[in-house]
Amino acid sequence: MSQVIQSSLDARAVAPPDEHLMMPVADETSEMEAAPLVQGEEPLTQEQLRDELAEGLMYLHSRANANTSKVLEVASFSYALIELLMERGLITVEELDERKRKVGERLVEKFTEKGMGVALTDDDRDKYAYEGSVEIDCENRLHLCRGACCRLSFALTVQDLEEGKVKWNFARPYMIRHDEDGYCHHVERETKRCQIYDGRPVICRAYDCRKDTRIWADFENKVVSPDLQKLFPAESAGEENNPTEGRPAALYQLTRNRNDAHVTSVMQAPVSN
Repeated sequence: MSQVIQSSLDARAVAPPDEHLMMPVADETSEMEAAPLVQGEEPLTQEQLRDELAEGLMYLHSRANANTSKVLEVASFSYALIELLMERGLITVEELDERKRKVGERLVEKFTEKGMGVALTDDDRDKYAYEGSVEIDCENRLHLCRGACCRLSFALTVQDLEEGKVKWNFARPYMIRHDEDGYCHHVERETKRCQIYDGRPVICRAYDCRKDTRIWADFENKVVSPDLQKLFPAESAGEENNPTEGRPAALYQLTRNRNDAHVTSVMQAPVSN
């Protein structure tokens, strides 16, 4: 299940990448060409540069996590104080648990609104061994759903990061990368086919649009949901009385089975620019 700073069930949705985070593409009409870093070597491609930057950011994030030692120190003082208060009868376990729940909900909400924290899907299964995928006749439905499932956001797994095939959004680590049109970076725009299908994340393999009421009101009869347009905020931005205007999109949950037990992962609607 997706986590924020590996402590919450919520993960922040990601808007399409900001323009200043996009790597510039060299102008084909430019008279000057990029010089190799070493004589005789070809310059790195944009994707090679991105992969190297991704590795650097992963190292940076790992070092940032080293600060948890200070957090643990603060936590130890907090627990010690709580134990003393309980021993002296000033608070009860029930009062503490209730207040902890309320404060935790407030903090998660603040983190979600600000896009803080590193999101990872906590699923250690090998995605290539996953056998719970559902066959959907997408080719007969794309003209209705417009590939809306490829506009949902979710956090990648450690396996995805180490493998490097699935790209993540540098502005919101480690949410899957979306382009400016709101679609997943790996989707071929004309056919809506996944260009890394064999290496797609386990979240994609486990997803079942038949149960997603944001997309289908009646899957069997091919009736789309009245909420489908909410997954295309850029198109509906100009509509009058936009019900989602001015507030962040809600977090949505996808349920899949794992060893006959329900496991919940977060998949969130896209956020307009």
